[in-house]
Amino acid sequence: MTRAEVDSWLDAYVAAWRSYDPSEIAALFSADVSYRYHPYDKPIMGRDAVVESWLGEGDHEGASSRDADGTYDAEYRCVAVDGDVAVATGTSWYLDAPGGEIDQAFHNAFVMRFDDEGRCAEFTEWFVKAP
Repeated sequence: MTRAEVDSWLDAYVAAWRSYDPSEIAALFSADVSYRYHPYDKPIMGRDAVVESWLGEGDHEGASSRDADGTYDAEYRCVAVDGDVAVATGTSWYLDAPGGEIDQAFHNAFVMRFDDEGRCAEFTEWFVKAP
């Protein structure tokens, strides 16, 4: 993977989060992906389970509920790549209402491993709420 390829994947990740379209979410991940919302979570295993967790369905450790339309956004960028492993940082914003003021912000770090097709096979997120 290159930084440009990871940045393109991150843009697709944000677009999938904005849309909550199951096919957009699924396109990001390998069939056997291991996904953690927090580094200490038991991983969510498999593309279908990750899609389900993003949609707020099922009982997946660490998953949050589905965000209300128009109340969130994010920007992430690659900071390092080593072969198929990449690290990205960025910020997620949550608004008090659609089009409203920023209510919460989180600084994020992602560690990802990609397969030969550019799909994420391992994903772990760290985040800290901004004061």
